[in-house]
Amino acid sequence: MRRPSAQLGEIIRRQREFNKFTLRQFAEMAGISNPYLSQIERGLRAPSATVIDAIARSLNISADILYEQAGFPVGDREGDDARARIEAALEADPALAPRQRRALMEIYDAMVMAGPVPRPRRRS
Repeated sequence: MRRPSAQLGEIIRRQREFNKFTLRQFAEMAGISNPYLSQIERGLRAPSATVIDAIARSLNISADILYEQAGFPVGDREGDDARARIEAALEADPALAPRQRRALMEIYDAMVMAGPVPRPRRRS
C-alpha cells in the first residue's frame, strides 16, 4: 500500500499537469519553492495543512477534495478542535514570532498527516 503523502503528491502533480502549469509556475502560485513542490509531488515530504490549502486554492478546488482523493479522513471534528486549541496556544505565546508559530503549526500538521507512530514494545 502506498503512503498517503505519496498518493497526495501524485494527485497534486496530476492536477497541476491537467491545468498545464509547469512546476515553477505552480510553486509560485501556491507560494512555495520549486524543490518543496517537487518533493511533495514525489511523496518525499508531507505538506502541512496550510500548504495543502494554498495548493487547493491555486487549483481552484477544495482542500477536502485533495484529502479525500488521497485517502485521508475528512471532517475529523476532534482533530480540528485539537488543532484549533494548539494554534490558539501558540498565538497566545508572546515569546514566539509569527514565523515560529507558522513553523510549529507546519510541524504539527505534518506529524498528524504522518499518522501515529508505533510504540516500542516493552521487554518482559
